[in-house]
Amino acid sequence: MHLPCCPRLVVSLFALCASSALAADDWIPLFDGKTLAGWKAAEHPDSFRVVDGTILGNGLRSHLFYVGADGQAEFENFELELDVKAMDGANSGVYFHATWQDEGWPRLSGTEVQVNNNQPVFEKNYIENKKTGSLYGFRNLYKAMARDGEWFTYSIRVAKPRVQVRINGRLMIDYVEPANVPVLVAGTTRDILTKGTFALQCHDEKSQVVYRNIRVRRLPPGEDSSVAKPVYNDADRARQVLARDNFPLVNLRTHLGDKLTLEQVQALRNATGIFAGIIYPAGPKSLVFDDASALKVIAALKDEPAFVGIKVDPEYWLKKLNPQIQPMLSPETLAKFDYIVARQRISGVDGEKQSSMDEVVTDIVSIINATPIDVFANVMVLPKELTGSADVLWTEARMQRVIAAAAKNGVAFEINSRRRTPSEQFIKLAKVAGVRFTVGDDETTAENYADWSYLLEMQKAAGLGWRNMWVPGHDPTRAQRELKKQ
Repeated sequence: MHLPCCPRLVVSLFALCASSALAADDWIPLFDGKTLAGWKAAEHPDSFRVVDGTILGNGLRSHLFYVGADGQAEFENFELELDVKAMDGANSGVYFHATWQDEGWPRLSGTEVQVNNNQPVFEKNYIENKKTGSLYGFRNLYKAMARDGEWFTYSIRVAKPRVQVRINGRLMIDYVEPANVPVLVAGTTRDILTKGTFALQCHDEKSQVVYRNIRVRRLPPGEDSSVAKPVYNDADRARQVLARDNFPLVNLRTHLGDKLTLEQVQALRNATGIFAGIIYPAGPKSLVFDDASALKVIAALKDEPAFVGIKVDPEYWLKKLNPQIQPMLSPETLAKFDYIVARQRISGVDGEKQSSMDEVVTDIVSIINATPIDVFANVMVLPKELTGSADVLWTEARMQRVIAAAAKNGVAFEINSRRRTPSEQFIKLAKVAGVRFTVGDDETTAENYADWSYLLEMQKAAGLGWRNMWVPGHDPTRAQRELKKQ
């Protein structure tokens, strides 16, 4: 259909297109590259200065707030972009919806997006589990997705009730604030999505971090009613408090397959806050069967916010137990995985129960001693011939034999909610011996991914804190330690 030309219509359409193009690229620079104009530092102002077109944070604890030309800068919904480079062992962060504080950590308002790739032990023996990419205490990443000494681009988008965090364009966090806000910050209940400004953190004298190319564009105000807010139950609240308090929410036995896809794992991580350790069985008929196949799966997940591990089968891997069977992966390849798991072999037994139980314990100790594993799973699960007598057969002396082997080799025990293992007594004995724990299940599905019921129960009964949990990345793996010895 032909329409007559109308000059006023043409002008109007041109203006509309021009304004749409402007809105799509309406970025506001927050840093001129030369001065700290529009910024105000609290507590120790000398900790921030401009160096070679960047903002350098280096000194005593301080927070640099963006106050704007009039000192009243405020943002509700927005997209913030900035380049960040953390030096070796640094800790820092980018706050949004913050308000000015003369001193201290911004806890009464503001939410931090973490910058921490590999900070060593901090004061009072504190080790920070929340790594770069984390929406601090709300949705944590336990594996840093950036490297010290390298620039990366942070993108933080807030469109209430959703927060999205990207690193170099890749989505890391997609968090929707719940309808019923749980106890989250410093023992108080509050919304994290309000209004406020931005702040850069200088964490301590040993943490040197550089920022540049800081810009923002505003998004329409208010809350998007089309986004469904989740309703937290008691278990959600309990996990959230653990996440806030540095207790790692990590499932190290997340198996991908028909029952659980990578896309589902990503959605579950965002919905529950539970970080995944994606694990592959290693064996002749498995996806990982030699060095080349192992390196392939590691490469495929190198940009995915997840740990990558393998589950070894002692029948094929224990060269010391069976000299005729050679290990499938070289020590160099084993050392490239974030962690290695073995589990109790639940095969049939013959003979009298007490002697059979001694054989089971000897087998567990042999596996722990001889394989380069970091985690032992199903430690108290017995062959069906012994299951009915487990309470009698698992004497304290037998528990202590297994625990001593784990303590000697730096091996953690898995806590399994579906199987409700190990027992409370075992966990308490292992804790006293300095053995740490992980969480997982050999049949993780989308339905039970967030089932931490038994862990929450044992966490209270045994007084487990974040120091009692093992997380890959803080220390060399056992395979890495053994490779270094060669």
